Amino acid sequence: MKYPLSFLLLVFSMSVVYCGYAQPKSFQLLDNGDTLNLVDNKGLKQGKWVQAFPELRGNPGYEEEGVFVNDKKNGVWRKFTPEGDLLAIENYMNGGKDGLQQYFTFVGTLIREENWRGFNPEDPYDTIPVYGTESNAVVEFKIVKAEPYSVKHGTWKYYDDQGRLINVEEYDRNRLLVPKDEKPEVTTTEKPKKIEKTPEMLEWERKNSGKKKALRDGATGL
Repeated sequence: MKYPLSFLLLVFSMSVVYCGYAQPKSFQLLDNGDTLNLVDNKGLKQGKWVQAFPELRGNPGYEEEGVFVNDKKNGVWRKFTPEGDLLAIENYMNGGKDGLQQYFTFVGTLIREENWRGFNPEDPYDTIPVYGTESNAVVEFKIVKAEPYSVKHGTWKYYDDQGRLINVEEYDRNRLLVPKDEKPEVTTTEKPKKIEKTPEMLEWERKNSGKKKALRDGATGL
């Protein structure tokens, strides 16, 4: 018996899925033979997913699409309104945000850009700077064990509803760096410097010692 080509392709694509995930628990099959929203036999999300989230406590609902690898988001993820308008473009690595993230208004205007640094299991140690008290000066570097989470790292930009840049922040491993012209004032406990008196000043003090409210007229000759 001969089978149509479309049927053979469907059987082949399903066999690839089953071989890759060993009898998945559940998945959806698209018209083109691709799988969607697959859960493997260990209960882990794999491959391309599309998820819908309803309105919650006044926050509008949205949909998102991207790729899971062993139940963790990886690569580019996009968020949309229920009507299909783009809300966000996010980048993930091992389930945490990594790199540039962009967020948009409901009319498509860019409103915020973030930069994050994600955890890389292939690089378990990280070199972090240690800053001086109330300054951006690096006094030393330390090697620490990297933790499996994301941190703010790089430039963050904020825009108004017209797309005009209104604020910029710079982060280094979750530390907000203060611009040079906005550094907090540092109080000092140093004693006032002693004024060196000239011979003319000493002579004036000698002649006017004991006199009440003695005044100098500014002349140098005494």
